Amino acid sequence: MLLTMKEIIDRASIENYGVAAPNITSELDARAYIEAAEELKSPLILDIYYPVHPDIRELAQICRILAMESCVPIAINLDHGGKKEEIIEAISAGFTSVMVDRSSVKFEDNVREVKEIVDIAHAAGISVEAELGHVGQASNYENDRDAALTSPEEAKTYVELTGVDCLAVAIGTAHGSYPKDFIPTIDFERLVEIKEAVNHMPLVLHGSSGTNLEDLRKVCQLGINKINVGNDLFKAAVYSVIDGDLEGSKANDVYYVIRTAIKEKLKELIYIYGSDNKAWIPEGRGVCREFDYENE
Repeated sequence: MLLTMKEIIDRASIENYGVAAPNITSELDARAYIEAAEELKSPLILDIYYPVHPDIRELAQICRILAMESCVPIAINLDHGGKKEEIIEAISAGFTSVMVDRSSVKFEDNVREVKEIVDIAHAAGISVEAELGHVGQASNYENDRDAALTSPEEAKTYVELTGVDCLAVAIGTAHGSYPKDFIPTIDFERLVEIKEAVNHMPLVLHGSSGTNLEDLRKVCQLGINKINVGNDLFKAAVYSVIDGDLEGSKANDVYYVIRTAIKEKLKELIYIYGSDNKAWIPEGRGVCREFDYENE
C-alpha cells in the first residue's frame, strides 16, 4: 500500500516504535527491502537521494508500483532534498514525502525555505520532513558531534513556524563510516527533551549506521519514529560479495547474493526498531489477501 510518510510515522509515534527508511538506488534493493518488510509485516519508508539515480521519475514510478502491489504500508521519500527545483520534481514524480534539508543555514533561513516547501507539498497532499541541528560526518565525528546538536527550545519554535510533519534531530549520530570499533555517543536525555518540546510529534534519526544496536532500540523507545539507514546496508552488500564463493559460474549469483544480504540485514534492524507486526490496512483501502489484518 502506498501511503504518505505522515500516515506511517504518526502511527509509529503514537505506538512508540521506529520505521526503517533504507536508502535505495535501484529496483534491486527496493524489492529486497519490501520483501523484508512483508516477511516481518512491517511498514516501510523508501528513501531516495536525488543524485543517486539518473532519472528519479523512473525510479519513483517503479517504487510506486511495488508499493501499491504490496500488503504493507510503504512511503516514498526524497532524502536530503536540496534545490527547490529538485524537490518540486520529486513531488511531481510521485514521491509521497520530501525532506527539505536546510540544516546548514541560519535558523531564520531554514524556517523560511522549509515553510515555502511545506505550503507547496501540503497542497499536493505530500508530507514534509526537515532537519534542525546538523547531523555531521562520521569521519569528522570529534568536531561534528557537538557542533550542532538540536536544541529542544528551538525545535518547539521551528515546528510551530514551519508546520513540518516530522523533524530530523541531531542527538549524537553522524553520516557515513566511523573508524573501526568506534561507537557514537547518543544524547538520550536531549532526545526525551526534544520529544516533549514538540508535543510528541514524529522524530527522525539520520546517520544510524555504526550505532550500537541496543542504542538504536532505545532511541526508538524514547521517541525516534523513522530511522534512515544506508551505510550498514551497503556494507552488507559488499561483504556478501567479498566473502561469498562467486568464482566461475557462481558469478551469475552475484545479484541474488547481494539482495539476500541486504534483505536479511534490514530484517535484523526492523526487529531492533520494533516495527515488526505493525503493518495495518487503513480504512477504505480494501483487504489484502496475503496477511490476516483487521481493517481499521
